[in-house]
Amino acid sequence: MKKTFVLAIALMAIGFAQAQTTSTTTSTTVTAPPTVPKDITKTLEFTNDAFDFGKIPAGKPTKYELTIKNISKEAVTLKNVQVGCGCTTPEYEKDKSFGPGETIKVTLGFSGNANGPFSKYATLYFSGDMQKQVTFKGDAYQVPATPAPANTGTQVIKP
Repeated sequence: MKKTFVLAIALMAIGFAQAQTTSTTTSTTVTAPPTVPKDITKTLEFTNDAFDFGKIPAGKPTKYELTIKNISKEAVTLKNVQVGCGCTTPEYEKDKSFGPGETIKVTLGFSGNANGPFSKYATLYFSGDMQKQVTFKGDAYQVPATPAPANTGTQVIKP
């Protein structure tokens, strides 16, 4: 009985091993080499790509401008701007092409509904498979519901 069981397992193992072999037919399909994205630091120069709002009042929308300069010898196209959350709104011209030495601006708005420190990002996609992630941060503080009381003590000092 033991010999039959071992023989059955050996036959199954041989069957599985033969099922794993690949055919030896040759393929004549030629595949293109993978495209290598351009080095974005040699093509574009960014201003305000890591912006700090500092302290802002909570609930007050704010925005800033990101400037992108083409430092290459070829035209570049801004394809898309994808934000990390719904509280960030980009303003830009889609499929905007700009030549050597030209600059474009992308405005990134923040709803300001956060209370406390925040850190957000947006990813910009360009022609030539280039992309750049920009960030902005700040600290939203809660504005008091009522203003500070008037200082009536200054009236006493006056002669």
